Amino acid sequence: MQRREALKLLLAGGVLPAVPTDLLGFFRDAHPASGYTLRTLNPHQNDTVVAMIDQIIPETDTPGAKAARVNEFIDVILTEWADEEERKNFLDGLAGVDKQSNELFGKNFVDASHAQQVTLLRSMDESIAAQSARRRRRHGNTIPEDRDKQLRGDFFNVFKGITLHGYYTSEIGFTQELKLEIIPGAHHGCVSLPAEKKA
Repeated sequence: MQRREALKLLLAGGVLPAVPTDLLGFFRDAHPASGYTLRTLNPHQNDTVVAMIDQIIPETDTPGAKAARVNEFIDVILTEWADEEERKNFLDGLAGVDKQSNELFGKNFVDASHAQQVTLLRSMDESIAAQSARRRRRHGNTIPEDRDKQLRGDFFNVFKGITLHGYYTSEIGFTQELKLEIIPGAHHGCVSLPAEKKA
């Protein structure tokens, strides 16, 4: 699979369980090594991304998107996979988050309180859901929409899709949240079961 094809799938916000295993491996390769230096996001943009991903997948009994360094995954996608227009649309969408935050709360998204950040993200999510419902009613589910036009207009949908893919293809998301093994262990066919497993 080419990076452009994978990026289109990623931006389309495909559901992770439906993604083939080889595609999961493809996205895993986009995760940067420790010590990564941001190449597209400036410090303020990165802080905004970190605040947003932390609200989307917060730390619970397992580490969240911030600990999985999903912001760095997003920077790699923007730097190495996205074309100039996709990169501009994403960064414009990110600036739009600050614009909305300033209109609502008089401060940038990163400076807003936890409750204000959640309120703004929920509002963006509800707006996307309403737009999708209008599109379905208008076309009666019979005329396909131009996906490229949708992607340009649905920044938050794209952002959530990249965040989810970045998290669940990271080592933390894959092993601690999904409880999957990257390389399954050896199979020992003639080993006695422990007493607690014999029931």
